[in-house]
Amino acid sequence: MKTAWIFATRELRSGLRGFGIFLACLALGIAAIAAVGSTRTAILKGLERDGAALLGGDAELQFTYRFATADERAWMQSQAIQVSEITDFRSMIVVPSGADTSPERALTQVKSVDAAYPLVGEVKLSPEMPLDQAIAANGAVMERVLADRLGLMIGDSFSIGTGTFRLSAILQREPDNAGGGFGLGPRTLVRTESLANAGLLQTGTLFDTKYRMLLPEGTELAALERDAEQRFANSGLRWTDARNGAPGVQQFVDRLGAFLVLVGLSGLAVGGVGVSAAVRSYLERKTSVIATLKTLGASRSTIFATYAIQIGLLTILGIAIGLVLGAALPLALAPIIEARLPVPAEFAIHPKPLIEAAIYGAFAAAIFTLWPLARTENIRAATLFRDALGHDNALPRKRYLFLTAGLVAALVLSAIAFSGTAFLTLWTAGGIIAVLGVLALAARGLRALAAAATKMRALRGRPALRLALGAIGGPREQASSAILSLGLGLSVLAAVGQIDGNLRGAIARDLPDVAPSYFFVDIQSDQLNGFNARLAGDPAVSRVDTAPMLRGVISKINDRPAKEIAGDHWVLQGDRGVTYAQTAADGVTITQGSWWPADYTGAPQISFAAEEAEEMGLVLGDTMTINILGRDITGTITSFREVDFSTAGIGFILTMNPAALQGAPHSHIATVYATPEAEAEILRDLAGTFPNITAIRVADAIARVGELLASLAAATSLGASATLITGFLVLIGAAAAGVDARTFEAAVLKTLGASKGVILKSFALRAGLLGAAAGTIALIAGLTFAWAVSTFVMETSFAIVWGNALAIIIGGVAATMLAFLGYAWGPLKARPAGILRRGN
Repeated sequence: MKTAWIFATRELRSGLRGFGIFLACLALGIAAIAAVGSTRTAILKGLERDGAALLGGDAELQFTYRFATADERAWMQSQAIQVSEITDFRSMIVVPSGADTSPERALTQVKSVDAAYPLVGEVKLSPEMPLDQAIAANGAVMERVLADRLGLMIGDSFSIGTGTFRLSAILQREPDNAGGGFGLGPRTLVRTESLANAGLLQTGTLFDTKYRMLLPEGTELAALERDAEQRFANSGLRWTDARNGAPGVQQFVDRLGAFLVLVGLSGLAVGGVGVSAAVRSYLERKTSVIATLKTLGASRSTIFATYAIQIGLLTILGIAIGLVLGAALPLALAPIIEARLPVPAEFAIHPKPLIEAAIYGAFAAAIFTLWPLARTENIRAATLFRDALGHDNALPRKRYLFLTAGLVAALVLSAIAFSGTAFLTLWTAGGIIAVLGVLALAARGLRALAAAATKMRALRGRPALRLALGAIGGPREQASSAILSLGLGLSVLAAVGQIDGNLRGAIARDLPDVAPSYFFVDIQSDQLNGFNARLAGDPAVSRVDTAPMLRGVISKINDRPAKEIAGDHWVLQGDRGVTYAQTAADGVTITQGSWWPADYTGAPQISFAAEEAEEMGLVLGDTMTINILGRDITGTITSFREVDFSTAGIGFILTMNPAALQGAPHSHIATVYATPEAEAEILRDLAGTFPNITAIRVADAIARVGELLASLAAATSLGASATLITGFLVLIGAAAAGVDARTFEAAVLKTLGASKGVILKSFALRAGLLGAAAGTIALIAGLTFAWAVSTFVMETSFAIVWGNALAIIIGGVAATMLAFLGYAWGPLKARPAGILRRGN
């Protein structure tokens, strides 16, 4: 090792020529992973630091469709310094019409508060005034986008339900809005007591109550949570505290960050191809040095250690550059990122994501450099003098193959440990390895096809095309480096583009053909007949579906905690819609069991969604306990049925027999299918007659979901673009490495009479064919992966998005031609005499 260290350090004195692409590929991949990890950590640190402010208190108890009981209030008051009560629900805002105009209506997310709100933080209004003053005496504040949409000015009046309110100020900031979740309408904030006569908070209507507690210093939150859940075990309460003040945001940031890191690993794999090519090119230039060392008696291990030390030192430099960039970019962009974030972030140099990125980089560098380094041992000195290292195709010794496999396994296990998503990580790793294998095989196949094509009679008289095919299929071909480097990056981009396009297509193309016009909620039982009467004789209405609506929390399965049986299934996360029905609706398919008789009044029975039941491991005869309005109802599953949520119609996971639920206070929901021209009149009539009813326009909801998907797609595409940039760098490296070969080739062709135009055309055709091949193979790989994700993960239909597909192929051709033709002028200008005299 001492001798190897001396050799390695002396060789490095000559500089880093030829290692620019090596350092750039490694640094860019590490920088992308470090930057994503640092940004994710900054957001999570901000959530942790400001948990109480985001939550609006130190702890929160949430109930569905009801207010806290006297016992629950007494317990909260005994534990807290101060308690604040908040309600949250959707409703319609109606602005009275003028003499010649119809009333304006818009959906809003209403928050009603008491005098103690906010316990933590401050509500910011425009014009500036205390919140108590703004919402006193039926005052209200709302977000500017809602006021502008309705044409409201400060002092104007509007209605919510049967209550009349006055706009006092514009709501600019809520201190506790980060944990509010998905909202279909902008915020309106009022005093709870002002809603007393609005008909919106009566038993059975859809609303949530949240009780925020300001706790004494030093309160043990975990112990208090256990006490609350044991004391009110069957009340349906949900607990949140300052340890995770915005759980939905934190979970989203965690999952998106983990996914983007995995996309970054794809970029690092692309960079690894460039790293491997750079090492191979470097060792080719060291052929005479290695041959001399072997002639003088240097052992295999000495030569291997000499170049392993050099590559190791350069790897450390590349990792260092990547970490500096990855740490600096979030800090530099912090003001821009913070301005776009709805939650606080604590930007600083966070060691953990940098260590994670460094580990990824070290493993990737070792995996991609070990093979070309190990192959030096298989070649004798005489062979090295006679031919270049790059033309030797012998496999390294078995120990290096096993070591490479071990490094790959270590990298995957590290990714699982860091991301916390074994399923996604294994699929990503498998996808990367599979795509690299397919691309390598495709490169070999392309070489064979190109070599065979040069012998075709059809190419006679086409010297440029024949030269291009000969170069691709010849011994100095560049098909492997071009297809591997560009192909993986384009594969990631193709998959992301197809998944995004299919999600948008499922929303924009499939749903409008079957979706209802409006979704109505909070229809009271005594309003149902009048509601149906308005729609029954309307020729523009093709269909009306109604159903009783309750919400409950599934707490037990077979008398055991539900999560012990079904794990963390989404049906168990929060409360679920529950309904009752005497008979199965038309078109409902019972997959197992049977529906209860029409006159059944016995013990509660349940019909459950078949697909979700299979995922949860449920079978006929299982019992299920649902907490509804604080009361536990236990029923037996007697049937499974198909439930199709993709229609945007009424679909319930859980349906019970009427006798089990009919006595519970509840409201009804309805979907109305009508022609677009009649929608406004239907809404005007129903909202005028029943002001407490909330109407949700399905097209607006779909558009809101589309906006969220667009944001996700943009973030993912950004990560995929980093992968593509790395691939382009590798292409540049491959083009630069082949300059000497193309210079010699051009000199020979000029000597044989070829013009510069023919030579340039052959270079362009070569690059175009390689790019088209890389793009086509990448598209096939991307389509396959996107189909698998759409079909098996997202369970949506899949159709090829041709615009994205064609862009991938065109992009592959353009990128390859740009990279290779950029290095074509030197070979074209070189004089043949000097080149041929010197030899290749």
